Amino acid sequence: MVLLGSSKRPDLLEAASVLDPEDPEDKKKLNALTEQAKDSAGANEKSRKGTYLHDLSEYVDRGDPLPKAISGADLDDMAAYMMATSVLTVVAIEQFVAVPELSVGGTFDRLSYYEGPGPDGKPIAGNFITDTKTGTIEYGKLKMASQLAVYSRGKLYDHTRFPVDASDKKAFAAWKKTEFPAEQAAEAYSPLPPVNQDWGIIVHLPAGTGTCSLYWVDLNIGWALANLALTIRKARSTKGAMKPFVMQAT
Repeated sequence: MVLLGSSKRPDLLEAASVLDPEDPEDKKKLNALTEQAKDSAGANEKSRKGTYLHDLSEYVDRGDPLPKAISGADLDDMAAYMMATSVLTVVAIEQFVAVPELSVGGTFDRLSYYEGPGPDGKPIAGNFITDTKTGTIEYGKLKMASQLAVYSRGKLYDHTRFPVDASDKKAFAAWKKTEFPAEQAAEAYSPLPPVNQDWGIIVHLPAGTGTCSLYWVDLNIGWALANLALTIRKARSTKGAMKPFVMQAT
């Protein structure tokens, strides 16, 4: 992708040729040039398209009219999305949750109510974490299961109670060292509405295809993987596993 982008933007190569990769400031500039080259090659096009479809789906789920400038292909995608998700009732949109026991957090797409046949064909009802994917889902099934499992076990977290300008490095560094009273920290958390922790739902909306499909995701498998990831993360910080071999002088 970088080579392809550079062939389309020779000015990027010229700008990079005078930079020293060992210099910290020049390294930042090289990274920025690399991103520009990847962008020129279309590496970020799918990501931008996916973000756009996510935005459009919010119009649908809020019951708002779609933008007038929407393309025919995007309109087909939204029609497919409306049809596929007609069995779901949106309870919450884009909510940030935190899972203190894993020291992670994230924003789920939807919390949706569903009543009907479950993954085993038997009746099921309740709130489900629902996540929309606009790219391929062939190779990320376990990651998605883990992601939704974490969301389902999270607590709503109001980060606006502790404001900070993350772009200001000094302010952000000082903020991270700030100690808040336990009572104040606890007030930032609130429980999710009752949510199914066994199953989640993936809404697969491949961009530009005019198709949309729903998939059940096993959150028990996902939760086991999330805890495994925590174990691995802790293991990576283990020190003292290897020591120099010292020969005894004779």
